[in-house]
Amino acid sequence: MSEMTTLSFMNMLSLILLWAFASEMRFCVSSKVYVVYMGSTSNEDPEQIQKQHHQMLQVIHGGCIEDAQASHVYSYKHGFKGFAAKLTAEQAEEMTRMPGVVSVFPNSKRMLHTTRSWDFMGFSANEATPIPGYSAKNLENVIVGVIDTGIWPECPSFRDHGMSPVPSTWKGKCEVGEAFNISTCNRKLIGARYYLGGYEAEGHSTRNPKQYRSARDKLGHGSHTASTAAGRFVPNVSFKKLGSGNARGGAALARIAVYKTCWESGCFDVDLLAAFDDAIRDGVHVISVSLGPEAPQADYFKDAVSIGSFHAVKHGITVVSSAGNEGFLGSGYATNLAPWIITVGASTTDRDFISDVVLGDGTKLTGESLVTFGMNASAGIISAADANAGYFTPYQSSYCLESSLNKTKTRGKILVCRHTGDPNESKLEKSNAVKKVGGIGMVLIDEADESLAVPFVIPAAIVGNQKGERILTYINHTGKPTAQIMPATTVLGHEHSPRVAAFSSRGPNSLNPEILKPDVTAPGLNIIAAWSPAAAQKFKFNIISGTSMACPHVTGMVALIKALYPSWSPAAIKSAIMTTATTFNKKGKPITVDPDGRIGNPFDYGSGFVNPSKAVTPGLIYDAKPVDYRTFLCSIGYDEELLHLVTGDNSTCNKVFSTASDLNYPSISVPNLRDSHSVVRTVTNVGEPNSTYRAVVSSPRGINITVTPMLLNFNSKRKKINFTVNFKLTAPSTGYLFGSLTWRTDKICVTSPLVVRVGSSNSGLLR
Repeated sequence: MSEMTTLSFMNMLSLILLWAFASEMRFCVSSKVYVVYMGSTSNEDPEQIQKQHHQMLQVIHGGCIEDAQASHVYSYKHGFKGFAAKLTAEQAEEMTRMPGVVSVFPNSKRMLHTTRSWDFMGFSANEATPIPGYSAKNLENVIVGVIDTGIWPECPSFRDHGMSPVPSTWKGKCEVGEAFNISTCNRKLIGARYYLGGYEAEGHSTRNPKQYRSARDKLGHGSHTASTAAGRFVPNVSFKKLGSGNARGGAALARIAVYKTCWESGCFDVDLLAAFDDAIRDGVHVISVSLGPEAPQADYFKDAVSIGSFHAVKHGITVVSSAGNEGFLGSGYATNLAPWIITVGASTTDRDFISDVVLGDGTKLTGESLVTFGMNASAGIISAADANAGYFTPYQSSYCLESSLNKTKTRGKILVCRHTGDPNESKLEKSNAVKKVGGIGMVLIDEADESLAVPFVIPAAIVGNQKGERILTYINHTGKPTAQIMPATTVLGHEHSPRVAAFSSRGPNSLNPEILKPDVTAPGLNIIAAWSPAAAQKFKFNIISGTSMACPHVTGMVALIKALYPSWSPAAIKSAIMTTATTFNKKGKPITVDPDGRIGNPFDYGSGFVNPSKAVTPGLIYDAKPVDYRTFLCSIGYDEELLHLVTGDNSTCNKVFSTASDLNYPSISVPNLRDSHSVVRTVTNVGEPNSTYRAVVSSPRGINITVTPMLLNFNSKRKKINFTVNFKLTAPSTGYLFGSLTWRTDKICVTSPLVVRVGSSNSGLLR
């Protein structure tokens, strides 16, 4: 070969290699991780399922098996079928047209919805009998799966002293990883897995000091939720001597299995689905998921929690999830909306952590704080807006943003800062920003008035808008304004509790308003529970707030009910919790909503604040089977071919509800009433064999609601009776209206909220 020929060949080879590299780079740049959801399994061989996934990817990649395997991230093959893979947008679109595919959606990131609470709910301190008169020994056969940030196994909440061997039904494992070996699990913590595929496929790394490549919890959130749901009794717990008492979970003798899907930057769909898939195979009885999407939520089968929970419920597993923390945005921001999930909002308990702000004129204003050290003397107080630095405007500096404050003006002063209420905006970081510029104290005006206590790094207190304006008025009308911030203290017995927390996301259901969401509320404000000592706040127990904290309270209730009634379906357990909830506070007054104190409604609290002692004797239940959810999906427009894939059977949509309101749900919502409408419900007797229930209806203004029949006579347990609720428009009305239906005996009340919105009407009574 001549020198010229050799040179030409080398140039051509270089061009080919460059083209191949460029093609690969184009694919890498334009590809992202997608979930390909394919519905239910039909006792298929898991290996054959994964082989099918590779074959589908091979078609997408032009027949190249190497590219197909390289793009593959996960296969879901136990509780349901599907896979995760790196695809271009064009490949994802092509995948939607392939046989057997229900949906294809990108790997979205989900965010976490972040001791006295059980006392407040009426639980005893006895692990074996948390509800007086009901033995919980069978709890040792109930397995609680927690999908979260992992667990700190050495926490005393997870000790296994006195517990019997692991149930034979358990099929899971203790996955070995960094600082986590097989012996880390015990008879309490019986399983632990972690998931990295979706997280790392998005370019994130766990190979840094801030993470553990194992089920060990670095962030603290997973340990907190797991111990709230099922932690053992731990005496003399406090947070820096605040909130002293005994810590315990609702189902203290239940087993725990953790599925770590959440890392420092969030929780990704493909990992969440892998966790659901494993949890179904492992044999858990209840799954707790304190996380969710941003509102508005996507279609049920393009949402990881909705998909995973659908198949879990189909396998008899109850799924509990949080409603979200976007209450400050207004109505309609609740998420985790599927009717097969128990969706939980957050409420207060009767315990507050307060810190007084004493102004120079003697005025004392109470705020919230977890700072146990105060100021020894008064100091000058200024608005952060008057201490702006550099290119920051007074408005920007008023929020005490990093580098926005002038050291000369702030040194030795108390600063009045603002907080928008956005959960992504850190209150704690504002105290760090003030401390960096020499500030010795902070008053934080929380524009959302959320009442969340925070462990600030300097003496600080959170106040609402009204108190904040009083402080700013004092500053602006005083020559040399001063103030003193006192140490935080614990105050018990708030007479208006429970209240709906200001941050708790509210209805109506943005996907299907015929299904009321949230379902119930539970304690979620300032909750003490286990923590990770490796977290930023190096505590063994910590106080945090969010619907994340409310969710495991209901998880613990579910585990207890499951122990007492092992054969009950997820819908029956949900019904027991919903129909026994209360809409009144401890003083017998209607539950109110923070921050403005208005009287709440079902969009705020669903069926109400949970009542564990009544939930174990609900009297009647509104049951539903997987076939009912299939009929519900038919009624909202899903076609038969798609549903065959989702459900794994050959059922048809011949039996269709007239509206989605006809699902046998424990609450009743009619969002488009025209003149009149009727809804049929079925109740099953789980109380006294011979009993009679009488209907008591509270109708909203302008709507006449009647029930047929008015009496339900039962002569045996498990007997089912149908009844009809009739809605009749009688006067013009606007917006949503609320009422209730209660079935009563001398001892039991079975209550359902009624939600009505008037649509266009042929009678001339317009909304």
